Amino acid sequence: MAAEPAVEASGLEKSFGSVNVLAGVDLTVPRGSRYALLGPNGAGKTTTVRILSALTRPDAGRAWVAGCDVVADRHRLRSRISLAGQYAALDGLATGEENLRMAGRLSGLGRGQARRRAAELLETFGLGGAARRRVAVIFLDEPTTGLDLPGRLVLWRIITELSDSGVTVFLTTQYLEEADQLADRIAVIDGGRVVAEGTPGELKRRAAAQRLELRLAGAGAFEQVALAAGDRVIHADRGGLIIGVATDGTAAQVRALLDELDPGRRAVAAFSVRSATLEDVFLALTGHAGQEARIGHPSGGPAHQAAHEKETSGV
Repeated sequence: MAAEPAVEASGLEKSFGSVNVLAGVDLTVPRGSRYALLGPNGAGKTTTVRILSALTRPDAGRAWVAGCDVVADRHRLRSRISLAGQYAALDGLATGEENLRMAGRLSGLGRGQARRRAAELLETFGLGGAARRRVAVIFLDEPTTGLDLPGRLVLWRIITELSDSGVTVFLTTQYLEEADQLADRIAVIDGGRVVAEGTPGELKRRAAAQRLELRLAGAGAFEQVALAAGDRVIHADRGGLIIGVATDGTAAQVRALLDELDPGRRAVAAFSVRSATLEDVFLALTGHAGQEARIGHPSGGPAHQAAHEKETSGV
């Protein structure tokens, strides 16, 4: 008999005034897994987490987390889960004591100093009973926002260790690399709906097994090839004069595409065949042009420099 999922949601809907934030979200998260909800600002990621952690009631639909109905059993549920928001990235990641010790280490304390300070804080605030309470499900809402690269790597390691110990980790992220690195399964959310779900590999195969990456000879050549490729474009970098087109990777198809897109053999300066990426998946599934400016790499590239706006109205 299959184990009960850690998280199960059916038909979740939520509006804030005239803004329809969730339009029927369905999710199933296996126990002990690392599950990522991937999408741009305003897609409904934070609202989904708030409903699943019993902070916001859905307008329609039902959800169960750790065996608890998120509305009817919300008080019991809160003893079984932990939530960390965007600007408290380590709050609730493990036991209370482990959380405080890790925060101390990241603040520059030595191992012994961090252990002693954690004990002092637990005693001061009367939280001795919570020091070693473990939770069944951890919700992390864009947990690496505001962290530098060393902090992100520490957090990635902690998330992996927690999952290995049997804790279910549900995280939201805008970072394609982060979802690819951490998640067993990924749900892509756009416009308040889950538009695709699967392992990173499955999602990449849905977009295209391979992509033909073309480096164009100039701005005019870029426009010419982009027009000729049409909706087959799965990656475009105007500044870098790069266009990626879906392909099966065979020599015959690559030759055919080059002949079709550059019949005069002057537009394409160079080409390569690469495996599809989650960026390709997102663009193929949602059709958001220019998504690179909003969904980037947590290692701190140009996309990461763009301002991260908090999803409005609790979205």
